[in-house]
Amino acid sequence: MDPMKFKEMPYTRPDTESVRKEMEQLVGELENAGSYGQAKQVFLKEQELEKHIMTMETLATIRHSVDTRDTFYDEEQAFWNNANPQLQEYLQKWTEAMLKSPFRADFAEEYGAVMFTNAEIELKAFSPEIIPEMQEEAELVTDYMKEIASAQIPFRGGVYTISQLSPFKNDSDDGIRLAAWKAEGAWYKEHQKKLDEIYDKLVHLRDAMGRKMGYDGYTELGYYRMGRNCYTKEDVEKFREAVRKYLVPAADRIYREQAERMGMSYPLSFADAQLEFRSGNPRPQGNADDILAVGGRFYDELSPETREFFRTMRKYELMDVLSTEGKEAGGYCTGVPDYGVPFIFANFNGTQHDVEVVTHEAGHAFACWMNRERLPLNVIWPTMEACEVHSMSMEFFAWPWAEQFFGKDSVKFRFSHLASAVKFIPYGTMVDHFQHVVYERPEMTPAERHAVWKELLGIYMPWLKLDGEIPFYAEGEGWQRQQHIYNSPFYYIDYCLAQTVAMEFWAMMQEDRENAWKKYLVYTKMGGSETFTDLLAKAGLVSPFDEACLENVCETAQRWLDGYDLSGIR
Repeated sequence: MDPMKFKEMPYTRPDTESVRKEMEQLVGELENAGSYGQAKQVFLKEQELEKHIMTMETLATIRHSVDTRDTFYDEEQAFWNNANPQLQEYLQKWTEAMLKSPFRADFAEEYGAVMFTNAEIELKAFSPEIIPEMQEEAELVTDYMKEIASAQIPFRGGVYTISQLSPFKNDSDDGIRLAAWKAEGAWYKEHQKKLDEIYDKLVHLRDAMGRKMGYDGYTELGYYRMGRNCYTKEDVEKFREAVRKYLVPAADRIYREQAERMGMSYPLSFADAQLEFRSGNPRPQGNADDILAVGGRFYDELSPETREFFRTMRKYELMDVLSTEGKEAGGYCTGVPDYGVPFIFANFNGTQHDVEVVTHEAGHAFACWMNRERLPLNVIWPTMEACEVHSMSMEFFAWPWAEQFFGKDSVKFRFSHLASAVKFIPYGTMVDHFQHVVYERPEMTPAERHAVWKELLGIYMPWLKLDGEIPFYAEGEGWQRQQHIYNSPFYYIDYCLAQTVAMEFWAMMQEDRENAWKKYLVYTKMGGSETFTDLLAKAGLVSPFDEACLENVCETAQRWLDGYDLSGIR
């Protein structure tokens, strides 16, 4: 279908029984195909059906995210929570037929062997036996997202959502900033019992799912559900060791220098750690429209491919970025496959984050746009850590436009952006470590989980003061604000792996920007046609599982930060 404005895209709830019958017919046709040509025609019909189902689910999900109070899409979200596991059962039969097809080698030659690698993983990630648990899991995640979206936090005479409170949490006034952190922490403490109950149910559900599938708990199933096709739990453990060896000391040094620059005591409170400059953190110029306009210039000038992409996003209103009541927190990018377009969901809040939406989420969207005609559908996107390379690297490619985004704050922005990349990896790795502990010990009480998080804070983030001054955060309970822990278990290490690769791209840009962009295009245009490590190799990049990669990007970033001129910046 030709692109159209997002608001005009029609939504119709599919009939699951009709889908079941159609899928059964297609499976039969594939099994009875007498030639590769016939099998391919059946395959293309199945892809069209799957594409349409995905489009309807995506439309419902986005519109529910934009306003969780909308009763129609609230009901549709409930429908999809219930229907998705059933649809997955029908798709599994198609997957099994493809894997057994006598024309498998022909499909692999035309579409790439990774489609079958992924298909085998899909079979390991699902069984009709776990449909009831999957349905309950989806409902619990929806409950969590609604709880966070419904937050109304009283602060300085106003009432704010979590996203709307963010600028105060970064305010240059110490009193305002601390009060904002306390106000948010108090809201989480007030709702902690429900958040604990939701997560406790999720952990036990997921553990039961793993055991039903024949695994020793959830972790192995969780890796399969993430589609990981080229690395293991042991590889992630080695990466975590390297993070503790190289990134934690580097980030600690940045925070110590920050404390000295700011005249603050070390270790820092959660509120003080947020402020990088006495004159305030870098803020973008203008309002949301101004930021999007600069984004348009950035993509116009970056390359012909990005010019066409971002103009399409603006023309067809494929972004919803303002923070409004009832809107889910956070941000994401997804694809609307029937129309061959991506969609960006975000919550602008007047901080540096707003520019990073235009670069980060649009990095995802650009990758989707470049692979919109790729088949099969499950290789339009690579696995999640590979996807995050698209977005995190695009943030760095935007540096030459920093003056247009940030004006006088552009000097602060460049320092902050690179320093934040170094500081983020220990946090993200801690999120992953926490989840491994949780699913290895599902019997833990909520209090015991909080204790684990607090212990890990001391290992991965020793620059933070754990004194109880700020409710929730300083008591080692802040993991409950990290939505991925609830809705996408084991996802978060993907950001850390990708940030490492993005810093590789950043280092290349310092030497030869044009060459870095060529490598980025090579990497991006492959979509998910290769595994993560093969994508890196074919684009001439070093894998983050190579300890030398993390060591080198860390040293390069540290040298740059040490030599960066912050004179005149308060």
